[in-house]
Amino acid sequence: MSRSHGLTGEFGADAWAAAARTPLYYPDAVTLAPGADRAALVSRIDTAAPGATVKDSFADLDLTQAGFHVLFDAQWLHRPASGPACAPDLSWEMVRDPTALRAWALAWDGGDGNADLFRPELLDDPATFVLAGQSADGRVLAGAVVSRSDQVVGVSNVFGLDGGPDAAWPGVLDAAHELFPTLPVVGYEQGEDLAVAVRHGFEPVGPLRIWLHSQ
Repeated sequence: MSRSHGLTGEFGADAWAAAARTPLYYPDAVTLAPGADRAALVSRIDTAAPGATVKDSFADLDLTQAGFHVLFDAQWLHRPASGPACAPDLSWEMVRDPTALRAWALAWDGGDGNADLFRPELLDDPATFVLAGQSADGRVLAGAVVSRSDQVVGVSNVFGLDGGPDAAWPGVLDAAHELFPTLPVVGYEQGEDLAVAVRHGFEPVGPLRIWLHSQ
């Protein structure tokens, strides 16, 4: 997502970080190992610009002295490689062009004014797949973003306009299984969205925490 906005980050020994503010909803730093060096991590990101966030992947940092507060706690999720437990109700396909991506983003956004977050450059990433669940008349009613690595398929931005994530997960899981039948699916959720994911076969496997810099 950062690359689609013209931003790059750097991997360090225990964290990835971007020196410039990342897009809305996306962290400025992500810890990659337990016990990351707090001072070194904070020094690599821009805390002067509003909205700086850190994804504390192991929920083991205390960033309060660096001016952060906890935005939310969540759980990492894992689901073995398999299809959905029930058949999807919508027709699902991969978004392949800017016009279709715009329709997807407007549906995802729900009128909040943040649809421009998803830029056409995102479609150029060979490891990222935008999935759209469509009605019979072609309207986007559900969707998700799938990211592939060698070991897992990461899923984020799951939404459903009619029925919420509960309605979207069967189609997302079916599409992910069609694309990558041997790879497990991972992600993270909180609150009711966590309960929904568990109903669709995910298992919580560990905590994470999102920190927001206080201005």
